[in-house]
Amino acid sequence: MTSNEQTLWIKHPLACSETDAAGGVVVQGSRIIEAIPAGANPQSRVDATFDASRHVLLPGLVNTHHHFYQTLTRAYSPALNKELFPWLTTLYDVWANLDEAQMALASELAMVELLMSGCTTVADHHYVFSGALTRAIDIQVETAHRLGVRAALTRGSMSVGRDDGGLPPQSVVQDEATILDESARLIDAYHERGDGAMVTLALAPCSPFSVSRELMQESARLAETRDVRLHTHLAETEDETAYCQRLFGMRPLDYLEATGWLGDRTWLAHGIHFNDDEVARLGAAGTGIAHCPSSNMVLGSGMCRTLDLEAAGCPVGLAVDGSASNDHSNLAEEMRQALLLGRLRYSPSQVTHDDVIRWATRGSAACLGRTDIGGLAPGQQADLALFSLDEARFSGADHPIAALLLCGAHRADRVMVAGQWRVTEGRPVDVDLDALLARHDEAAAALRRAL
Repeated sequence: MTSNEQTLWIKHPLACSETDAAGGVVVQGSRIIEAIPAGANPQSRVDATFDASRHVLLPGLVNTHHHFYQTLTRAYSPALNKELFPWLTTLYDVWANLDEAQMALASELAMVELLMSGCTTVADHHYVFSGALTRAIDIQVETAHRLGVRAALTRGSMSVGRDDGGLPPQSVVQDEATILDESARLIDAYHERGDGAMVTLALAPCSPFSVSRELMQESARLAETRDVRLHTHLAETEDETAYCQRLFGMRPLDYLEATGWLGDRTWLAHGIHFNDDEVARLGAAGTGIAHCPSSNMVLGSGMCRTLDLEAAGCPVGLAVDGSASNDHSNLAEEMRQALLLGRLRYSPSQVTHDDVIRWATRGSAACLGRTDIGGLAPGQQADLALFSLDEARFSGADHPIAALLLCGAHRADRVMVAGQWRVTEGRPVDVDLDALLARHDEAAAALRRAL
């Protein structure tokens, strides 16, 4: 940060999720340099102000799990009303035909949709690599840079196909050497370290039963050697538990531990079907959980033990999951789903709007191993989401912050990433949204026609 950088006071928000910043925040460069208490004025020099008196101010939301490519297969007719395994086997044959142009459109649409919902850090888990789609992660990096969004990207993998008793077709299965070589290349090419990193890479076998034991172990070793994080799906359904017990003779978490994955370098998508002992072990290890409420409900997978996991010591974050099992990429809407499902699992007094906002910000940041995002404290990145309450759904609301979740906020009015406005008046900056939607819809139709 240099002394000649301009300062901006996001001034006197209608409400703020963090009490210490009730009077707004002062931004200089990419960082917050001051949080202003209610009724106070900045101690810092202020060059410009933004009147936030009609906005609810939150830290930028942080997504922890997604599959961008699935925006091309929303509400796909042959996969409707199915549980996880038959849903997967139906869609794998579609996804096997993905090409790079379709991947670029799917990634852009997903990132833009997330941005518009107040999400400043997007995450993706991509594991479908066919002959026509080898540069998927490179494409995602290019797209994130162009949109100015922060991205936690993962190099996924599948090495066990149908010929070996797995679920995916052989055309999207790769050998272990290719997967590990490509993983190392991507880390070297794109992984940024330290505060303010815009792109980070993690290693992410699709699931413990879609890759070999050797690949799970080698991925863990490579992650430790290169100091990157690990991510996979785990304990999403009871069918998965039974499948792992048949295949490996142990429950999913036992297998995860046996392959060197149980630790604070790892965050897991879903994490629904853990018993009390497993919850305690996960907490002791500091393993993160990406809670995906909408997807879990669509597929009938179950309800994550969010409060139990958090109390045990697990970082708990929030995620939209893939847009073929959600079927949206809207993290603001996901907060409402997390609130409602959490109250069904626990009670209204135990799961509050503050809890869910914590999951979607600080908890998600912790899953990604970051402390520089997810909050409004001085020194943190200037990633902000500002919501206006001028829709019919909010009329008559008394508590502005609770209203975001209870009344169903779905679009931010303003979004800032690293000190730059990326959404203004509800629209993404420097994006022709109508043209993007038209191109994306045609790409989805072309993918369906390829079958």
